Amino acid sequence: MHPGTLRSLASALAGTFLAGSLSLSAVAQNPAVTSTDLVIDAHSATTPFPHFWEKTFGSGRAILALRADYRQDLHTVKLATDFQSIRFHGILDDEVGVYDPARQTKNPGLEAQAANDASIYNFFYLDEIYDGLLAEHVKPYVELSFMPEKLASKPNSLHTFTGNPNNSPPKDYAAWDAMMKALATHLIDRYGIDEVSTWKFEVWNEPNLDFWGGEPKQETYFKLYDHTARDLKSVSPRLQVGGPATAQAAWVTPFLAHVHAVNAPIDFVSTHVYANDTAPNVLHTDEDVPRQTMVYRAVKMVHDQVLASPYPQLPLIFSEYNASYSNEPNVTDSTFIGPWLANTIRLCDGLTDSMDYWSFSDVFDEQGVVRTPFYGGFGLIAAEGIPKPALNVFRSLHQLGDQRIALDSDSALATKTTDGKLVLALWNYAPPTGIGPTYTWPKGPAGPPKTFTLNLKHVASNASVEVLRVDPDHGNVLKAFDAMGRPPGDLMPAQVEQLRAAGAMAPAEHFRLHDGKLELTVPAHGLAVVLIGK
Repeated sequence: MHPGTLRSLASALAGTFLAGSLSLSAVAQNPAVTSTDLVIDAHSATTPFPHFWEKTFGSGRAILALRADYRQDLHTVKLATDFQSIRFHGILDDEVGVYDPARQTKNPGLEAQAANDASIYNFFYLDEIYDGLLAEHVKPYVELSFMPEKLASKPNSLHTFTGNPNNSPPKDYAAWDAMMKALATHLIDRYGIDEVSTWKFEVWNEPNLDFWGGEPKQETYFKLYDHTARDLKSVSPRLQVGGPATAQAAWVTPFLAHVHAVNAPIDFVSTHVYANDTAPNVLHTDEDVPRQTMVYRAVKMVHDQVLASPYPQLPLIFSEYNASYSNEPNVTDSTFIGPWLANTIRLCDGLTDSMDYWSFSDVFDEQGVVRTPFYGGFGLIAAEGIPKPALNVFRSLHQLGDQRIALDSDSALATKTTDGKLVLALWNYAPPTGIGPTYTWPKGPAGPPKTFTLNLKHVASNASVEVLRVDPDHGNVLKAFDAMGRPPGDLMPAQVEQLRAAGAMAPAEHFRLHDGKLELTVPAHGLAVVLIGK
């Protein structure tokens, strides 16, 4: 276990600790340490603070949900966040086997059974996938993709992702309509309308990119949406359907105008953005928007577009987002994700109903089979069940309350729990180091430490304090991986166990307030969640 940042920093600055406080004289002796003073009143007015960042997670393609390691990671993240639903591509891919109008068996013993089975749909794997989610009390967020080969208008129009899913429109919309109705009917028959009506049905994935092969893209996607939404609602008006599920926050205004013009059903708006998307692609400006605010800028833009549309009350879901779409180990595998995520939550609160982190696990093979646990994967858990800092970040932020206290700070959140306890998040954002796909451990800190001086009102002057940390020295498996010499390729079992232990959540630190005050120092790329006893 690494020494606590408070202890190590106090030693380095020749300061002293008293009741969990770093002395102001020690800070004054080190001008590199930045200071932030916060006054937080437990009796302040609050606003609702639903945990919109942990309602839904993305995941690798549907068929991976049958793997044991996928299900173990699902269980782990459920315990850490109590998330509600999961979204993945490919529930209609041929490997899941839903659609086969010429189904035949190669087993002679089953020929008679096949001859008497006129169904062209096979929901066996689909049921196993959804049963596994529901067993963990996680609902499917049903992304309706991709096109079964025998229904594809362009059988050779294949995406480059693993499995080469077909991205073309249906060759026969009557057959697509029948499949959508059969799917909805089957789900309701199996799970009941009271359950299935709580799921989201999203039409396709990122049709403005190469995931959709219709031409022109927007017009042909709108046709697919109209058919699909009406198909689902014809089975039950209680089913929830939405789109356009675009990349780079695109198409929302024309999509809602179209839906309104043709009176197509819609229950929610969905789109995507990543923090390293560019302003020309997302905001249609020539700005240089930093990674720390790009997601917020996109969310605010789409939020305003929905408000200005014929459907201002529609829920807005960002059904994919992350700090990077481009496999950057020092971004998604590192403790950078803590301050980045906390700041994104701070900014996006009140603008969206759900932001769905892509993804919950690195049981994920869109670019092929994983070669190393730390390649900049999107998940909270690396291959071999190794926890990444992101898992500890989500676990820590899960402790925040469901009521927010206004705070004039770009590095802190103040919340209250239902039983009236204060829970704070404090962070020290610095840009990521070593940008790009090659893993390199940065030399030295990413920036100066930040000391928070907290003055807490209407709490016991000596209240207990619990601090959860995720930073370069706490809950950071990359430090141990670097100490191993960054071994390429497969890891030995002993190395896996060592990394699992190194990536575990650091033990909480315990202090008491001193006259209602507390000072905490957070290193660059660090997050601290502070729970104040009553």
